[in-house]
This record gives sequence, structure tokens and C-alpha cells, in this order.
Amino acid sequence: MNLILQALKSTAVAQSGIDAIAALAGGKADKLADARVPDADAWRVAGVTFSDELKAKVDAACLAAKLDYAFVDPARKLADFRLVAMDMDSTLITIECIDEIADMQGLKPQVAEITEAAMRGEIEFNESLTRRVALLKGLDAAALQRVYDERLKLSPGAENMLRTIQAAGLKTLLVSGGFTFFTDRMKTRLGLDYTHSNTLEIVDGKLTGRVVGGIVNAEEKRATVERVCREIGAEPAQAIVMGDGANDLKMMGISGLSVAFRAKPVVRAQADVGLNFVGLDGILNLLG
Repeated sequence: MNLILQALKSTAVAQSGIDAIAALAGGKADKLADARVPDADAWRVAGVTFSDELKAKVDAACLAAKLDYAFVDPARKLADFRLVAMDMDSTLITIECIDEIADMQGLKPQVAEITEAAMRGEIEFNESLTRRVALLKGLDAAALQRVYDERLKLSPGAENMLRTIQAAGLKTLLVSGGFTFFTDRMKTRLGLDYTHSNTLEIVDGKLTGRVVGGIVNAEEKRATVERVCREIGAEPAQAIVMGDGANDLKMMGISGLSVAFRAKPVVRAQADVGLNFVGLDGILNLLG
């Protein structure tokens, strides 16, 4: 097993800190000369014997040093995978779209509180979405375009990650508990292969406070990953799945590599990889 350490170049982690973590793992850290992430430095500690006890020690030391880490099979390659599936809000993009839409109504604190509780797994997702969308009733639909134009930003490393995996022939899926207004634009902008999300009902240019059709919840996210895998002739074990909230756990659970990005503790605890500091392209340094 290899232990891969990563840090943003701007963090300027001291070599002594890297060496100390490598020593915890019983090895020596070698800097990756072929790092694929322009904004980050990466080191490899080869031949590590994994244990839960070691992981707990490395986790604490890396968090203190603002390092990301992953225990990876050195034989694992990007070519082993066929699909990258991503959550949208707070994963592919930096915002929660519904919170920013609510801000146009002066209701961001109320909606954001429900969003956070749902992402922590404290409120069932269908209930949380229904409650949040209801608060948007009567809002001019033009607010959606304003959120897209003025507030939506891609997460760090998103474009480099997508460019690299698409060049390698992997398919891409954006599956979101958010809204088609945004996922459709992300599909066009980034050349994504598949998207699936909720549709806000709009009547006479106003939001009605309802969604059209079924809700894309945790079960639907998992089913979508399974469906897309079947369509491309792949197994879920050939999927990399990235998310940040509790409603991502079911689709992450069937994947070959689950990635928690700036995630809630419940998600970090169950994911194969956590990216707390480097960008989404940090996955590229983990796979040959």
C-alpha cells in the first residue's frame, strides 16, 4: 500500500512535517515528480502496512498540517475506471444553489439551516428539499439566471480534473439533489455526458414552490449511477463517485473509489478518500 500526501503549494508545508508523517507510516516520503495537480505538491510513502490505528494517527497529523492523504493500491490506475460521478452543489461547484436562490427572497438563513441539517444527515432529504423549495414560492424565475451569472463558481481543480479524465476516455455524470436549470448549464459548459437532477416548477415566470416529478434523493442518486454504468457497459466498481453530503453516501457506497470533497464528517468517515485542502484534481495524484 502507498500513502499519498498532498498539500496546496500556497500552504508551504515544512519538509519536517512530511517526514514526521512518513515516519508514522514506517517509511520515507518521496516527492512526486509527475504530480498532475498544478496547484499542489504531492509525496509518496511506499510499502505502508495499513491499519485502522495508523489511519487514525495519519488523519489527525494531516489535518493539523493541512495535508490531504490517501492509502492507495499502487497498482490502481485511472484506466481501471470508466465513469466519474459527481454531486453538484458544494462539490463540482462552490455554492448550494438553493441557498443562493433563497437569498434573492431574503430567506437564505432559513433555507441554509435546513440545507446544512440535511447534508449532515439530520433531516431526511425529501422533507428538507420540499421545505426549502416551498419557501421559494412566488420568486421571479429570473433569479435562477442571476445565481448562475453572479454566484456560481467551479470548485478548485474541477476543470483540470475533468479535462484529464475526459482525455483518458472516462464518462462523466453530474447527479444532483439540486436543479436542472444549473445541471443543464454545467453539462453544456463542461461537456459532461450525463446529468440528472430536480426540476423546479415555474408558472407565469414565477416559482410555485414545488418540484416537478420525483425527487433526486440518495436512493435515486445511487440508482442513477447504476443505470449509467449499465448504459456504458461498466460495473459500479469502475466508477469514481465524489460528494460532500449525507445524500451522496449511497452512491459513494457502490463505487470503486469514493471521494469526500470538503465534506461533512459523516461523509469523510465513510469515504475512501477525503480532499479537505487540495482541489478536485487531487484524485489524479492517487491513480497511475
